[in-house]
Amino acid sequence: MIKVALNGYGTIGKRVANAIMLQPDMKLIGIAKTSPNYEAFVAQKMGINIYVPQESIKSFDEAGIKVAGNIEDMIKEANIVVDATPNGVGAQYKELYQKFGKNAIFQGGEKANVADVSFSSLCNYNEAIGKKYIRVVSCNTTALLRTICTLNKLSKVEKVRATIVRRAADPKEVKKGPINALVPDPASVPSHHAKDVNSVLKDLDIITMAVIAPTTYMHMHLLNVTLKSQVSKEDVINQFLNTNRFLLVRGKSKVNSTAEIIEVARDLGRIRNDIPEVVIFEDSIYTMGNEVFLMYAVHQESIVVPENIDAIRASLNLASAEDSIKITNTSLNIGKGYLI
Repeated sequence: MIKVALNGYGTIGKRVANAIMLQPDMKLIGIAKTSPNYEAFVAQKMGINIYVPQESIKSFDEAGIKVAGNIEDMIKEANIVVDATPNGVGAQYKELYQKFGKNAIFQGGEKANVADVSFSSLCNYNEAIGKKYIRVVSCNTTALLRTICTLNKLSKVEKVRATIVRRAADPKEVKKGPINALVPDPASVPSHHAKDVNSVLKDLDIITMAVIAPTTYMHMHLLNVTLKSQVSKEDVINQFLNTNRFLLVRGKSKVNSTAEIIEVARDLGRIRNDIPEVVIFEDSIYTMGNEVFLMYAVHQESIVVPENIDAIRASLNLASAEDSIKITNTSLNIGKGYLI
């Protein structure tokens, strides 16, 4: 059993923690928190060991939260650390991971140079095998890479043009906006998403544009992909139907929005209504010669979770890409085919 420490227990961290506990080859040592907020109380109620900065132990004790030790204690005990701290904080913690000689997985909010490799399970798992520091790319980049690399198996991808409609905030983020605006993110082209894709697919011709919309549910991507050879709509549909970590939405299902996708996830009893799969609107898939057009939704809170689990195995050379992805998909009940 690989002993995994989780530094950070927010939107991504708590989901990765649950995923680690479901793995047959991993054990969650504990999680690190810096403030005794409601997430710390939830972790305590779930029986998860909580580690905190030495100077914060008193505030946790006063709040009635039992502390297992300080963050250094947790890191010493682990074989590998998953860093799910806020953007930019992971780079500061890297020095501590290096001090104790621990492998670490970082999130997409960190700059690419924090790690030895940026990671996408379906694209470059083998490149990450044995790497001490791995960066799982952001939610939007994870979706882009999954989609591009899946289409690349059908025919070589030569060019990608993408427009990303980003959710403004996660549902729990009460201090973010916009409330009544569409905001270029940024107005300059390309957006940072193209650069992030190129951190994995170095030579891909890709340009992205992005806008923030006043919604919390999911992102939406509009893709135009140029392939080396001509493909049919049926070819594209079958490629996605037969690839795990994708779900298609049939037009006849009357699911026409991100809100309805989330509602379906609730009705299906998914934990936290998470959808780690890329959700493609089947009716949006259109081909013209060697061009493919499609639209899909991205659940920003959960899509990177399986990639974090695969990155742990890749870093410690625990399994091949095929075996790790299969274990992760099975343990997290990640499917393929149609949403409903």
